[in-house]
Amino acid sequence: MENTCNYLKTAFLDLIRESKSNPALLFIILTLLSIPLGHVCSSIALISLAAISLLTFKKSNFRFETALLLPMALFALMALSLLWTNDFDASIKALQKGLPLLGVPLCFMVFPKLDADRKQKVLRYFSVGMVLFTLFWLLKAAFRFAVSGDSNVLFYHELVTEDVNAIHVSVYIAIAFFYFLTKAAGNVFDKFAMVLLPVFLILLSSKNIIIVFFILVLFFVLKYNKMAVRGKFIRWGLLFFLLAALLFKGKIADRFLIEVESNAATKTTNNEIGTEAHKVYNVSVPQAWSQERFNANDYFPGTAFRVYQIRIFTEMLQEDPILFTGYGLNATDFKIAEKAAEHTVFSGNETVDGYQNKNFHNEYIQIFAELGIFGLLFLLAMLIINTKNAFKSKDFIHISFAILMISLFLTESFLSRQRGIIFFTLMYCLFNSGFPKITIKQE
Repeated sequence: MENTCNYLKTAFLDLIRESKSNPALLFIILTLLSIPLGHVCSSIALISLAAISLLTFKKSNFRFETALLLPMALFALMALSLLWTNDFDASIKALQKGLPLLGVPLCFMVFPKLDADRKQKVLRYFSVGMVLFTLFWLLKAAFRFAVSGDSNVLFYHELVTEDVNAIHVSVYIAIAFFYFLTKAAGNVFDKFAMVLLPVFLILLSSKNIIIVFFILVLFFVLKYNKMAVRGKFIRWGLLFFLLAALLFKGKIADRFLIEVESNAATKTTNNEIGTEAHKVYNVSVPQAWSQERFNANDYFPGTAFRVYQIRIFTEMLQEDPILFTGYGLNATDFKIAEKAAEHTVFSGNETVDGYQNKNFHNEYIQIFAELGIFGLLFLLAMLIINTKNAFKSKDFIHISFAILMISLFLTESFLSRQRGIIFFTLMYCLFNSGFPKITIKQE
């Protein structure tokens, strides 16, 4: 405990010293750490970031960077969609939420270019912050469990609240873990973080992120740590075995098993939601793609639901002239509701929201449906440049961020939420502005 306190004290004093010579660094870190907090906190942090960029502006520092122009171009297309949107009020509201796509790249163009050491410090303080958030969430969940006896508070959205979102937090935790993993030598706090963060990631129960996380760890052990593959492999193999044992118990296992069972056979029953008197049936992937009408007691597991959303988007493309324009920023809800009525999917009740109120849960399709093919091309260009720079730099944290974003965008409309926009834009600009590699010595 004393070592941890000393570590945090040293880190804090170092941050104060650094902020005196480079104020931008402090505000970038604060903005990243404000993301899991309320929207008011992240909005204040963004305003402060913009303000410090204006106060410290020097013409000699300003520069245009192609990679940073892409999120700004995406924002410009969002603003242009106001000319044809199907829901002007919803588009205006979403445009305000999307301001980081414009403001954050501008700030990075104005700030003095961050060298590799300063970029590493941003990742360091972000990662330490995520460890502290993790401890807070775990203590809060333990208290709630002690009071209520409800084990649901230990898993998924209940663990961090649905607003903060377990899937979003899973990405933050994964990036933080990879920072500690890539350090050449770790102290007690680092080793503690490397055990705590994977366990917390498992409890968050995001199937997509857990699978990609394990693949990335294995990739690091085999590719980036060849001199110590055996020792690392044994150490992490034991840890993953313990995590896997936890994974296939109770509620976490249910999230994985329901995907397997529902696609191995049709009309499997969902005993977690349904009862003997009121049976609920899982929808398989083939059913989600081809079945014309559904019943109120048909439940879409994660994969089947996303396949259904892809299907209705293809139907929209055939029915409406949206290839080049889309329906407008955040203006697809009416069409999703129409498709829900057409296919008679569950429309909700007093306690459970219906499928007609859910977005596409796929960022590629979400952007395409809202902004047309050009919006999708801007998004793909950002991901391609980000991934290309990541592998060119051979920096594993950047590679992890690139792979996680590509994967996450397949299952979540990540940029439809303010937290997602801020996190993606800040990390994208951090890694790609100036494009110096973030050098972390490895054994």
